[in-house]
Formats: sequence, C-alpha cells, structure tokens
Amino acid sequence: MRRSLFHPGFLCVLVAFVLPAGIARAGGPVKTKSSAKAAAFAVEVNNLYQAFDLEEVGLNKKAFEYALKGYYYLLEHHWLNKTNILSICDMSQSSRNKRFYVLDLDQKKVLVNTYVAHGRNSGQEFARSFSNSPSSHKSSLGFYITQGTYYGNNGFSLKIRGMERGFNDRASGRNIVVHGSQYVGPDFLDMNRFCGRSYGCPAVPADESEMIIDLIKEGSCLFIYHPTKKYITRSKILNG
Repeated sequence: MRRSLFHPGFLCVLVAFVLPAGIARAGGPVKTKSSAKAAAFAVEVNNLYQAFDLEEVGLNKKAFEYALKGYYYLLEHHWLNKTNILSICDMSQSSRNKRFYVLDLDQKKVLVNTYVAHGRNSGQEFARSFSNSPSSHKSSLGFYITQGTYYGNNGFSLKIRGMERGFNDRASGRNIVVHGSQYVGPDFLDMNRFCGRSYGCPAVPADESEMIIDLIKEGSCLFIYHPTKKYITRSKILNG
C-alpha cells in the first residue's frame, strides 16, 4: 500500500477526486479512477514542492515530480529499506549549481543541497549525453537503490544498484558509485569555470561525502534526472 506523504490534506484531496463510477461532477466530465489518481498526485507534488521550498534551492519541479513517482514505484515493490530518504541529482542544471538534493520525506526537509559531478563524456558544464555502456565515462540516468559502503581508490564510497534495464543496470559492473572528490565544490570552482567530471560516478564534494553517504546508504532511493526524451518516454518506472 502506497505511503502518503501529505496525510491530512492529501486524503482530503483524494476523497474530493475519487467518485463512484458513472457519477459526474455537476457541469463537468466523469472522473475515472486513473484520472482521479493522477489529479491527486499532481496536487501532492505541488504541495510537497512548496513544503520543501524546492524552488528556492533550484530543484526543477519536473525532476521532483518524476523522482516522487519513481520513489513510490520502488516503495510499492518493497525494494526500499530506508523509506524516508529521497536523493535527486538534477543534471538539467549547470555543474556550477548545487544540483544534488537529499530530502527527508518524514520531516519535509532538505537535508543536503550541494554539488555533484557528471561523467566526463556526458558534457562539459552541462551534461547532455548519457550511457549505460562500460567505458563510456558517461553518467547513467534513472533510479538507483543505495547499497553498502567500502573504502576504495576514492576513499569512503557507496555502491548503488541501477534499477532500470538499458539505462543504468550496468552501474555495478561499471563501478559507478557515490564518492567524494576534490574536483567538485566551491574551492574547485574558485579556480575553474565549472566542476570537474568523473568517469560516470555522481561524485560529491570531498568534505561532505562521508556525511552524505551515511545519510543515504543501505536502501534509499537515488534518482539521476535529465529531460532526455529517450529516458522519459521509455523508462518502465516512470511509465509503469
């Protein structure tokens, strides 16, 4: 059963939209269950977007809508162990922006808003090309579930499992992980036009990496977003 993040208001909206089959609102068309569900979800997205004040921190509203939709999909399939955390990399933004967000869905609070790198072959300041292929050195779009931590060449790192066949399911084989790096963050930007780029990993500032990894590790939802038509129209999670 799907968890509602906006209990009182959301339930009222849901009751207002869900009508018995064949009964129309006065002066309006009949509402089907699917259209009622879509309308209620749209209201929930809008309410949460405002509650988190996400416009203020620059998160694209469409990115949040897709992230929430995919989060519910993973939740309904019982694939998440840490259900209060939703992380979003908004790759539609410049790498000069703080485009990585960690949200606490219980507290309606942005826990982290910081920088994140994209793959070196995905683009320069802006990521424009994405791949699931080994050795592509590109970022991979879609939904991931965070796993365990380890110490590697980049220090304390977090394994992530790609959940979308054809888009990011090769992440483990490509060693795509969350890790810290000196080429991401304000110090690097003081000397460079945009953040450095990775081999495809969502690398975060080195001085924040341990805190971020501890927050999101072991079974939370991570979404890497870009309005690439191929992904948006073919993702089974977004269109399921």
